Amino acid sequence: MARRCELTGKGVLVGNHVSHANNKTKRRFLPNLTEVTLPSDVLKRSVRLRISTQALRTVDHRGGLDAFLAKAKETDLSPFARRLKREIAKAKTAAAG
Repeated sequence: MARRCELTGKGVLVGNHVSHANNKTKRRFLPNLTEVTLPSDVLKRSVRLRISTQALRTVDHRGGLDAFLAKAKETDLSPFARRLKREIAKAKTAAAG
């Protein structure tokens, strides 16, 4: 399983450990990923995602998963999240029309 947020695309960064003697060795900065279950109001079901804690805060700030995906760029989303975004948009149009 890739260490990448399914909603924001945040992934692993690389850098250096720098010692007091200024020796540099490679290190990895891992994203803080959590597996959460978020409810979708439009689809009337819950969705399980592996997202960063920052993305979880953003989802709460925007008013839920449906609102977050409506504003999200397709390039940042995982294939599962892209499919979910399309399902939500289709369900919204079916409910409106």
